[in-house]
Amino acid sequence: MTGRERFLIALDRGKPDRLPCQVHGWMERYLRVYLGGIGPLEAYERFRMDPVIYTGPGLEYAPADQADWVVRTVDLGTDAEGVASWREEIETPAGRLTRSLARNDYTVWETEHLIKREGDFERFARYCPVPVRADFGPVVRARETLGDRGVVRIGAPGYGQGSPWQDLCILMGTEPAIMAACDNPGFVRHALQTILDRRLKIVALLKGLPADVVEVGGGAGSATVIGPAMFREVCLPYDAVQNRALHEAGLRVVYHLCGGVMPMLELVAETGADGLETMTPPGMGGDCDLAEAYRRIGHRLFFIGGFDQRAGFETGTPETVRVQVRRLFEACPNGGYICSPSDHFFDGNPKNVQAFADACKSCFYDTD
Repeated sequence: MTGRERFLIALDRGKPDRLPCQVHGWMERYLRVYLGGIGPLEAYERFRMDPVIYTGPGLEYAPADQADWVVRTVDLGTDAEGVASWREEIETPAGRLTRSLARNDYTVWETEHLIKREGDFERFARYCPVPVRADFGPVVRARETLGDRGVVRIGAPGYGQGSPWQDLCILMGTEPAIMAACDNPGFVRHALQTILDRRLKIVALLKGLPADVVEVGGGAGSATVIGPAMFREVCLPYDAVQNRALHEAGLRVVYHLCGGVMPMLELVAETGADGLETMTPPGMGGDCDLAEAYRRIGHRLFFIGGFDQRAGFETGTPETVRVQVRRLFEACPNGGYICSPSDHFFDGNPKNVQAFADACKSCFYDTD
């Protein structure tokens, strides 16, 4: 069985010959510090893992729309700890918007959010350009490069991560968005519908895109951030519409919750998603009991994730890695599962990563 066949069977909730595995994207820092600066595909080849390449279409905008959204970047310098900061000043016909960001060796984060009041959102909604064309080239080239070895993933294009609620939390900040959902629900419904409408215009450009999986959702919908009642209000109605549109475009959908998932399992299934990740275990700050999740919704969703990369890659040994992989494999006895670290990782002994790949190869399904 080829790597591509193995992944696709799991993504269709079936049993391949053995347990497929991946990482949730190779981080540049890990590749540089631990693997000598090789690329993601080379990293998969080094560990003899079937590759999953993350990419996306190029998005093109109308020049007239771009003229109403002019971004000027102001360098704010780098501090003694190596944190680089900058500010974006965005000129629109209705006035200026600003946001500030910072970056270290691990990630990028916002220190000042774009939307500070309702009027800011209206300027964003009116003037932030929506793509008018999608260039499939990067995805086509990734598929051609992989051949029958693996699969290609994309993110659902938007302003934040994968869905309207995550976008709003990126635009406003998570705590302000939650408070607005409680104190000003009319504005939040308007904002989420506006963001959804913008997203649907992009989804319409993706019909025929040769990607195997598209990632939606986002950590702001996790049970460690909001509760099921709020998820039903701010995530479910908008995700269901977007997921339906993505299906109509011919794409499989995996819902990303990089935190608590157990109270949200059935709700994610209601969105119409095909799968759920990252199945984060308690050791990584989540709450996932993979066997229980499989019992409850394994007949409706495939799963990706579940591996505790801190206990496995960072502080573990090849033997503890093998034990953890075997436990995850046994939690999903009828397939529909791709073993993966429960999100990004930046550190870890390459010997443990190799043990992870080897352990997954040793987990064979009974297909009789």
